[in-house]
Amino acid sequence: MAKTHSFDVSTGVDLQEVDNAVNQAKKEVQQRYDFKGTNCTVELDRESAVVKLDADDEQRLKALYGVLVSRLAKRGVPLKNLDPGSVDGGTMGRARQEILLKQGIPKDTAKEIVKRVKAQKLKKVQVQIQGDELRVSAPDRDALQEVIAFLKKEDFGLELQFGNYR
Repeated sequence: MAKTHSFDVSTGVDLQEVDNAVNQAKKEVQQRYDFKGTNCTVELDRESAVVKLDADDEQRLKALYGVLVSRLAKRGVPLKNLDPGSVDGGTMGRARQEILLKQGIPKDTAKEIVKRVKAQKLKKVQVQIQGDELRVSAPDRDALQEVIAFLKKEDFGLELQFGNYR
């Protein structure tokens, strides 16, 4: 029986890096001149993987979002895994926004990835959905390399990570 090789496809963000980026963004907001005298906050809710922004008005909220995104990019957090919600208006002109951090591949996206990989008609490549990640297996390592190259050039709205290559 031929030995099969495999790798896992997953996605997610490192919550410690997000926490560090949020802390850096808070410090920058305290220091920047255009935020002096304002009540703008950035908070990370680790349990639900959500960053909450709160600002005096929508213009400052956009500036606050820009500061956060620049800090996340510098920390190496994949920006494709951010899902900014709609801007909610509060009392007295305040603006709030929640940014969802995507952890794991959603079922519909996983099915789309499986469909596209199978459409490539690579020899004996099998893709299995395992919870919020995928396992790709094949008897030939070259076929696995082709699948990785294919997935890297496709855009699924997520930053895909490849690991557990055996």
